[in-house]
Amino acid sequence: MGTLLESRLQNQESIFLVGMMAVGKTTIGKLLAQALNYAFYDTDDVICERSGADIPWIFDVEGEKGFRDREQQVIEEFTCKPSVVLATGGGAIVRESNRKVLAARGLVVYLFADLDTLAKRASIGNQRPMLANHDVKGRLTDLLAVRGPMYSEIADIRIESISSHPQKTVRELLRELRGGGHFG
Repeated sequence: MGTLLESRLQNQESIFLVGMMAVGKTTIGKLLAQALNYAFYDTDDVICERSGADIPWIFDVEGEKGFRDREQQVIEEFTCKPSVVLATGGGAIVRESNRKVLAARGLVVYLFADLDTLAKRASIGNQRPMLANHDVKGRLTDLLAVRGPMYSEIADIRIESISSHPQKTVRELLRELRGGGHFG
């Protein structure tokens, strides 16, 4: 690796993935963690495992605030771990405290994709409470208008998620990490 990346990775600096729902944070995160020999965690998976319930149920019973409280606890805990790739939920950055913790404790990668790609991916399944009873594309547009500046605010790296080739996205991200001048 050589460069400042090697120094940051030797210091076990963690990498936090942010971006809209359905952008591929989990898929890319797993591949990136494997390439770096880091542990991988997904905040949504941790929340579901700990609560014994899926995200729609948590939203139904506790509302968005209850879910965001759980999410904040997971982010607080997992951002303290060394050598971690952490995929955050799409709305994790809405809370200022989460943005501050993510930005202060590791390298933040903002994954993005075009609206049509996000809408297509987000329409699969029924596990996205933020889209329930909404026009998917319209709702994503509204969410992105609010969240986009927050993602950008804390991002050390911004990279497009190439839907049909997550390995290609990871290779590009590794190139950015190695030579993009984002370290230092």
